[in-house]
Amino acid sequence: MQKSFSATARKWIGASALAIIAGIGGGTAIVAATLPSIAQTEPKVVPAAQISAPQINAPNFADLVDAVKPAVVSIVVQGGRNAPNALRGGGRQFQFNFPDLPDGHPFKDFMDQFGHQFGEDGQGPKQPRRFEAAGSGFAISADGYFVTNNHVVEDADKVTVIFDDGTEKDAKVVGTDAKTDLAVVKIDGVTDLPFVKLAETPARVGEWVVAVGNPFGLGGTVTAGIVSARGRDLAGSAYGDFLQIDAAVNTGNSGGPAFNLQGEVIGVNTAIYSPNGGSVGIAFAIPAHVVQQVADQLIKSGMVTRGFLGVGIQDVTADIAQSIGLPAAKGALVTEPTKGSPADRAGLKSGDVITTVDDHEVLNALDLSRTISAKVPGTAVSITYWRDGKANTVSVKLDKLDEKKAAEPEKAAPAPAEPQGPVPTSVGITLVPNAGGDGLLVQDIDPNSVAADKGLTVGDAILEVNNQKVTSVDDFENALKAIKEQGRSTALIKTQRDGAVLFLGLPLAE
Repeated sequence: MQKSFSATARKWIGASALAIIAGIGGGTAIVAATLPSIAQTEPKVVPAAQISAPQINAPNFADLVDAVKPAVVSIVVQGGRNAPNALRGGGRQFQFNFPDLPDGHPFKDFMDQFGHQFGEDGQGPKQPRRFEAAGSGFAISADGYFVTNNHVVEDADKVTVIFDDGTEKDAKVVGTDAKTDLAVVKIDGVTDLPFVKLAETPARVGEWVVAVGNPFGLGGTVTAGIVSARGRDLAGSAYGDFLQIDAAVNTGNSGGPAFNLQGEVIGVNTAIYSPNGGSVGIAFAIPAHVVQQVADQLIKSGMVTRGFLGVGIQDVTADIAQSIGLPAAKGALVTEPTKGSPADRAGLKSGDVITTVDDHEVLNALDLSRTISAKVPGTAVSITYWRDGKANTVSVKLDKLDEKKAAEPEKAAPAPAEPQGPVPTSVGITLVPNAGGDGLLVQDIDPNSVAADKGLTVGDAILEVNNQKVTSVDDFENALKAIKEQGRSTALIKTQRDGAVLFLGLPLAE
């Protein structure tokens, strides 16, 4: 057909640059072109095999979305003050300043439809008033229990659940947990809601993830990506085991689910990293196993109880591990046990390194906190700790963590009196008796010394060297000498700064 048309064109188009061709789609088309040049060359017929698209085995999420979307809801909350201003993945209000947009501007229609969500006339809230904010959530049971974020429903006077088909239902807050930023809400009088399952297998880095939620109040939005990392610790969060995903998550996605390809919830979208308030491909989700633990307790009792060991802890550095003969820089170093706590009653001391809890190897201080918090109060746990160059094991019965007391800041020690009689040491620091407390006070430090490199600073109090109390410069120097005589090259220094105890490993120069 194509060859026949070309032959015909050569006969009657000739050198004409304008031709009228009738009968295309039942009408008339005017073709203006340098058609003679087309007619002069016989066109090449390209075989279909050469232009067929290659086979692409990329996943199609459509069936997955159809299956899970009915269980994902928008959650609208109302309260008596402006929503808190925090950089989260949703449920928080952000203030934007938009200029007056002329007719025909590509964002004009968008602002006319959605601009009210950003404040009065698109200019942000004028003054404190009742707030209305929107987040996301998902059903975990047929009888109306939904998971969302604590920061979505906190301070809410009214909570409304909006389903994918537009149906609205009033809901009540069953319980919240600020530590993990999770909450459960409930709709009464239902028995047959579609719901989704929390994954029992931990998510793997690199696997597909589909996020469904309510960004910017648009509702029912689906984005896809992969799990970028696990075990992320976010600054300002009391919980540090987030999944990092690169599926687009924006304001309003908070509390929404992140699905694997089996339609299981692997995490709850809760925060984003963003320099501009929008998605830059770095979002964080609370893992499913944490969601399951917290949701179960909130449904059962409306609150979460956690195990309490009662120790101040810090990470173990390579210097610290070398100073105490620990094979690897792992575990949680006890800075100070709380008086009367389970740790204190079990005999744990400042300077011990907790290496395992039951059969779980403790990697760092955060890992120990998560492990103990996941235990039920009253549980007896087997703790292995490192002291005096060897491993020891003790059984500890955990108490209940007092969340309010744990949130209180530590009281700083009283300011020391003006020290007298400075004496320089062999490691580049000048020590004086600590008139305001125990140990020796650092009055001066050589900025080029190893001590300065490792973080010691003027005003720090040195309490112990290798678990031996020091009250004079002679005590300090003798302790360093003993370490060298034992064939070690690093000293374990117990310090105090602003009332907080901290250990550091101090390499000893020859």
